[in-house]
Amino acid sequence: MTGAADRPGRVAGVSAHRHHVVPGVREHPSRFVPRFHWELLVCGLGGHELVGTDARRLRPSDAVVARDVDGVRWHRCLRCDSWLPLAPPEQPARDHPPEREEIELPLRGRPLRDRVVLRLIALNRALHFLGLGLLGMAILLFSANRADLRDVVLRVVTDVSGESSSASAAQHGLRHRVDQLFSLRSSRLHLFAAIALVYASVEGLEAVGLWWGRRWAEYLTLVVTASLLPLEVYELSQHVTAFKIVAFVVNVAVVAYLLYAKRLFGIRGGAAADEALRERDVGWPALEAATPAAGP
Repeated sequence: MTGAADRPGRVAGVSAHRHHVVPGVREHPSRFVPRFHWELLVCGLGGHELVGTDARRLRPSDAVVARDVDGVRWHRCLRCDSWLPLAPPEQPARDHPPEREEIELPLRGRPLRDRVVLRLIALNRALHFLGLGLLGMAILLFSANRADLRDVVLRVVTDVSGESSSASAAQHGLRHRVDQLFSLRSSRLHLFAAIALVYASVEGLEAVGLWWGRRWAEYLTLVVTASLLPLEVYELSQHVTAFKIVAFVVNVAVVAYLLYAKRLFGIRGGAAADEALRERDVGWPALEAATPAAGP
């Protein structure tokens, strides 16, 4: 009769085979890559959106936003769905949390993503507004007093664009164009200044509209940006610089995003589909769908 002590290798081998364990080798935990959540990014930068933190008591109807569990009060962030344990207020300002119609719900899901991306584009347009505005005013200053200001502006343009002041750079690029610009007559300088200031105004209008998520600003940005892409392609064919490449890639990305994600000109269902997604991700039904069941 064979005892258990005579079969250690066999038993160990069966166990190792069944559980895929190699003696002397440690198993590493499996890696899980979560989906990127814009809500966590915004809450991490600006803080959570909580309601009822100043309430004396919680009602059963408040379980969507706050609840008491085993003597601990938990408040839900209305943006990222995090539940935070907070002590009840020592001096309550109200008897219970506000009613639903009194609460302004923050953006979530795709609408929040669109808000973040549109505001990044708005910041880009604001930089264009400042640059073109300064360029227009600089042209007017040169027209009034070229002899004193011409060399100063050329140095500024060289520093901003990163172009060298060598003989080859003087024949190409932004520095060369500025030099040619201020060699023109005053009437033409005034015309170029007006064009720069008008374009700066358009960029400023885009920045304001995109910052507040206006649909008309999305159309304006798409039309203006797409109309400049052929000019940028021509500029790249004449002389390639890192600044031109980055500007071209950014503008192509803006056009693609506005057409595909924001569904302009009726693409992918247009404004109706965009509004349907907004209603799906934002509102009390979306919060209720993501609310965990109350414990015992």
